[in-house]
Order: sequence, then structure tokens, then C-alpha cells
Amino acid sequence: MPRSLFGTDGIRGTANVPPMTAETALKVAMAAAMEFRRGDHRHLVVIGKDTRLSGYMLEPALTAGFISMGLDVTLVGPVPTPAVAFLTRSLRADMGVMISASHNPYEDNGIKLFGPDGYKLSDEVEAAIEARVNGSPAENLVPAAQLGRARRLDDAAGRYIEAVKATFPRGLRLEGLRIVVDCANGAAYKVAPTVLWELGAEVIPVAVAPDGFNINRECGATHPRRMQEEVVAKRADIGLALDGDADRLIVCDERGRNIDGDQIMALIARRLQEAGALKGGAVVATVMSNLGLERYLTRHGIGLVRTPVGDRYVVERMRAEGYNVGGEQSGHIVLGDHGTTGDGLVAALQVLAAMQETGEPASAVTARFEAVPQILHNVRYAGRPPLDLPVVKDAIGAAEARLAGTGRLLIRKSGTEPLIRVMAEGDDADLVAAVVADLCGVIASAASAPATAPGP
Repeated sequence: MPRSLFGTDGIRGTANVPPMTAETALKVAMAAAMEFRRGDHRHLVVIGKDTRLSGYMLEPALTAGFISMGLDVTLVGPVPTPAVAFLTRSLRADMGVMISASHNPYEDNGIKLFGPDGYKLSDEVEAAIEARVNGSPAENLVPAAQLGRARRLDDAAGRYIEAVKATFPRGLRLEGLRIVVDCANGAAYKVAPTVLWELGAEVIPVAVAPDGFNINRECGATHPRRMQEEVVAKRADIGLALDGDADRLIVCDERGRNIDGDQIMALIARRLQEAGALKGGAVVATVMSNLGLERYLTRHGIGLVRTPVGDRYVVERMRAEGYNVGGEQSGHIVLGDHGTTGDGLVAALQVLAAMQETGEPASAVTARFEAVPQILHNVRYAGRPPLDLPVVKDAIGAAEARLAGTGRLLIRKSGTEPLIRVMAEGDDADLVAAVVADLCGVIASAASAPATAPGP
């Protein structure tokens, strides 16, 4: 069943511009309620959000949609995406909703849906909901006596804080560590510093004053320079940068050097392997993870299973085949023993535990492998994607031949923008750069060329 409303991570767009309008949110809630209204019990939905101004528009629209279909709503306010997944399971809710556009600027917003098990919905379920949105959900409104009710859960953040702390080794504390934590003026602006402080760290909070407009603005996991500068200036032991909904983590060591998700996955997987707790003997990562990670894992007898880009696909593969470590180079780290989705805070605690248990600095603990040179460029196009054109296919074949045996090439169409993403990596940095430049040139030329007139 085709989808046009849902993307790779729920629904996303510019706030108050279709499809990210109050009307769409209302219809999505009504359609999702129809999909998950199963049985005669009182149905419950958990709704959380980040700190964007438009959350004030989308939250009541979603609430009205669910209530009109007879579902009760629990509002948990600004909390991380993994908190919504956790609370959905903890409250035995029928589904969860997170209002967030993750690392995007404040102008954007999004709707992420979770099932009763706390996992993001499959493509099939999202397609079924979208079909209902395009139908007539209003025909299924409940009688007045069966309307749902809404209430606020005042201690939602506290419940999540305790759940996160429970993932840290018992008997271990963070005393002696000075930690910079950049909360991106987002959903974790209260919970992240609190978790670290309660575990004994000296906390230096950054970007913890959201105003509805400054989420992810020159801060957080996608703009780590502020964290790096603060670590060096304050002589901190480590820096932690979350994104707007705190499901992503980027770390920097005491020297201000960035550590991405690949290094974090390598660290966690190796520690679990040594403890006999790495399930399935492999890590699940996307096609974007560095070849250096794959080589490191192979040297230690750990497999690497690759999926399409998107933490949802990582989780689906983990669940299907019984793995407990997965994630993305961008910092989504999924630890199946502790949660159902990426959780920046939980991942951070695993890095901090390694530092405390070994007594080594962040630079030593996180330097697991030497990343091979990797370059990613985007080529914008109009109309149909040019990937099926013979000239582009020939260029891709030639590029693959140049990298054969020494590197890897990945060409994919963006799921959210009219872009062709060209990624290459290999041991020879000059060769990688040349391959990407040449291939992007061919694709750009093909994309701008006038369409060939159809034959007779």
C-alpha cells in the first residue's frame, strides 16, 4: 500500500503548512484511533512533545482527534522521544505519540507514532493509517457519552529519569567526572542534567533555555561545536550533545574531538561481548556506517548487519533476529535490553560507565577504530530522479569499479527531499574524493538536462 504522508520517521513538515497542520493532526489522530481501537476496554494514548512553538497547536489537535473517537489521552508534556516509548509501555497504553521534528529547526514539526509495545509502527501499519486519513474517519465518531477524556501526568519526567538511571551499573557513580551536556534547547533540557547530577557528576548544562524558537539552533547533536568549545574551556572530562528530541547522541572527548555513533556502537558492543551479553553476535547498523566499524567488529569476531537508513529499520532488524545493539552513525543508538528506540541518555551512560570502570579518559575509551575516509555529497534534482538514466548507471558502474577491493559506494534517493545522496569511502582519501566529485558531476548534469522527447 503506497504512502505519501508518512516518511522514514513519521510525518514531518513545516509547521502550519500542509501536511503539518492542525487539520492533518486531527485526522491522523482519528485514523490512528480507528486502527488501534481494538476490544471493549477503555483505550489510552500517551502524547509527548519537544519544545517547539508549534507543539501548542498540534498537541490539542491530536488530543481532540483521539477523544472524538473515544480514546482517553495522557499528556506528558516536553519529554524525550524514548520517554514516550517508555511511558506507553509503562502505562499499558494502546499507543504513543511524540510531537517532534527531531534535529530539524523550530519551523518544522512532526508526528511519530508508537504501538502498545513502545515500538515505532511498521510501514504496513502507517500505510493503513494513511489510507484511513484519506478516507472518511469522521464517519466513525463515537456518541457523546463515549467521548474520551484527557489528563496530564505531572511526574512523567521523573518516571523516565528513574528508568534511565536504572540502566547504569548498580553501585557505580559518576563522582569525579565533569560533564558538559548540550540539550539542544529541546525535550531533554530538564531530564538530562538531572540524571547526570543524581548519579554524582559535576554537570555543565548547555542549551537548556528553550523559548519555542531556539531548538537545535547552533547547538545539540547536529551542531556540536558549542559543546566542544565548552568542554575545552571548562576542562571537562567529556561532552554529550543530544538533539531536539534526545533520541540521538554525539560525544566529544576531553580534547574536544567528536565521537560519532559508529564509535559508540563499537564501544558498547565490545563491552557486551566481553561480558557475554552481546545477543546474536552482531551489531545492526545502516548502510551509512563507516567501513572502519565493520573492520573493527570483524577483528573481534562480531558481525555487522546493515539496513536502510533510519533507526526504525535498525530496530525492526534487531527485533526480527534477536540482536540487542544497533544504531546509526548520526548518533541514534538502540540498546534492546533497555528500550525500544534510540535513546541518547541511555547510550551516554554506557560510555560514562566505561570511563568509570576502566579509569581511562574519554579519548582512550572511545577511540575504538580508525575511520576510513568517507565523503557524502547531495545532488538536487527537479522532476524524476535521474538514477535510471543510462549515463548515470554507467557512471555508477565505473565508480564502483574504481573503488573495488578498497572501498564502498552508496547511492540513494532521499526519503524527504529531492536529493540524490552520493557516499563513498575507502582507504585512499584522494580516490574517494575524486570518485564522489566525478559521480556528482554526472548526476548533476543529467538532472539539469532537458527531458528527451518520447519516440513515435
